[in-house]
Amino acid sequence: MNHLNYIHKINSPEDLKKVPLSELPNVCGEYRSFLIDTVSKTGGHLGASLGAVELNVALHYLLDSPKDKICWDVGHQAYVHKMITGRRERLKTIRQADGISGFPSPFESPHDQFIVGHACTAISQGLGLAAARDFHGGHEKIVVVVGDGALTGGLAYEALNNAGHLGKRMLIILNDNEMSISKNVGAISKYLNKVITNPLYNRIRTEVEKQLRHFPRLRKLADYGFESFKHLLVPGLIFEELGFRYFGPVNGHDVIGLVKTIDNILKINDVCLLHIVTKKGKGYEFAEKDAERLHGVTPFDVRTGEKVKGPSESKAEGEITYTQAFSQALIQLAREDEKIVAITAAMPSGTGLDKFAKEFPNRFFDVGIAEQHAVTFAGALAKGGMKPVCAIYSTFLQRAQDQLIHDVALQKLNVTLCLDRAGLVGADGATHNGIFDISYLGHIPHTVIAAPKDSAEMFHMLKLGIEYPHIFAMRYPRANISSGAKIPTKVFEIGEGEILREGEDVAIFTLGSMVAPSLKCAELLAEGGIDATVCNLRFAKPLDEKMILEVIQKIPFVFTVEEHVLTGGFGSKILEFFERNGIQNVHIKRFALPDEFIEHGSRDKLLARFGLSSEAMAKSILETIQLGSGVGERLPT
Repeated sequence: MNHLNYIHKINSPEDLKKVPLSELPNVCGEYRSFLIDTVSKTGGHLGASLGAVELNVALHYLLDSPKDKICWDVGHQAYVHKMITGRRERLKTIRQADGISGFPSPFESPHDQFIVGHACTAISQGLGLAAARDFHGGHEKIVVVVGDGALTGGLAYEALNNAGHLGKRMLIILNDNEMSISKNVGAISKYLNKVITNPLYNRIRTEVEKQLRHFPRLRKLADYGFESFKHLLVPGLIFEELGFRYFGPVNGHDVIGLVKTIDNILKINDVCLLHIVTKKGKGYEFAEKDAERLHGVTPFDVRTGEKVKGPSESKAEGEITYTQAFSQALIQLAREDEKIVAITAAMPSGTGLDKFAKEFPNRFFDVGIAEQHAVTFAGALAKGGMKPVCAIYSTFLQRAQDQLIHDVALQKLNVTLCLDRAGLVGADGATHNGIFDISYLGHIPHTVIAAPKDSAEMFHMLKLGIEYPHIFAMRYPRANISSGAKIPTKVFEIGEGEILREGEDVAIFTLGSMVAPSLKCAELLAEGGIDATVCNLRFAKPLDEKMILEVIQKIPFVFTVEEHVLTGGFGSKILEFFERNGIQNVHIKRFALPDEFIEHGSRDKLLARFGLSSEAMAKSILETIQLGSGVGERLPT
């Protein structure tokens, strides 16, 4: 890393303002070097942060944060913002357990206005702050930084429409790098490219306005002419039509030019939009060449750009990731059935659908960051006779709750939902932990919720889901998955579980990612003289009620295990089953995640922290049954 002359002295925006304007390019270079060096060791969102270095510096050079407010649309662009606002050295702990978050967080710094891990929120939030400011008679500046990827989501357009109507004094900066995570898709992306390649309109308008500044009547006539002229050069200039003063596009890597441009715009008492053009991964060769791969990274070698594998990433023989198993299963089924189509919301590589897209380009749809549209679109595909498979991260599918109920379930349409990242995701933390899906899907009539323990189960569940006439949701974590070779999977029906291990003392009911830890827990219990039955229910809804009844008739101690929050989860559904059937005299304890937002940390460490490791469960089960009768009398002291 280059010797740092400036940034080690910058611990606040006030320190940055002491740097001469002419030296800001050097400051940006130092931040870029520090960023690459640090993220190569910790992992994190590299490409977007590198592309927004100059913007971060320019904003803090001009604004009086936190009095003036900066709203970030997702935190991928805000790593340098964190450094400028006193967290430079703590960046070395980013996304690590007990370290700083990978996203802005007001609980971490007053310079962060909101937690932002999901896209499309910032314009709404900035407009709300501007309206509140005007209500209180304040004068603070409100700046929103939104990436062009967020302009594929409906919430952003709802906010743009309202902001243009209200006309509150605020500045929206559109950071346009033609990428969200993957290459941007859709008409808006094409429109923005047109704007970039037609800068003539803005040059001519600026020059004519300068000449007509002292001739108001001619200026009025010129404005009328510009209305036609702008449509000729930049077709349908959408932002001005919505009521914004539009500026740009300008070079987002010219920090001195950015400072001067933003300074002038901030003096305008109107709702303004500045369009800047940047390069994702700017300043790091490997990130520039492959912005998608180096968007969110694990530790890597700075010299080669190649990932550095840690010991926890090694796979046992026969193991692949759940995402890879899903991709392989879907492609195999799609080869047999031409009606199968796949949909994702701006995450083709993250969900494994990139490989499907290569083989079946006409049967693949990336709708952008638009989960609501994805679900309604999938329902309509089903209505039209197709078999849609909608692959969306568990935490992102939350956005489409109304569409799931009104546009799919109520219509009795068959959509298969594949919920990647269900469970604890590790470094991304609270905004991305997929630990609520059994709750938010479980109340929807006729919905099936499945969780595979291995790749063979996943294939069969996907096959069942594609033929099921209603919503079929399959949840799986960001983790390795067994091939299924050790425990051959028999053909099963929806709602059918299996007994993997028989014992007479305690019963463990589990599914999906927690099957293997539950089996290991049973082995540990056996060392303590406790014989456990382990049941893989496969489905949180519907339950295998027949199997449950058969087991509890013989065993009075029942333990449920799930990688989900306690409330409304798998264990809750078993309790509800007991209540409906008047079942008493069964001791039940649920192992689940607490009803709270869980911060970042490795998945294994978090599972252990919340009592879901094999060792923690075995210890808790022993302590629980010692308080009971019969079994506890045989326990070793």
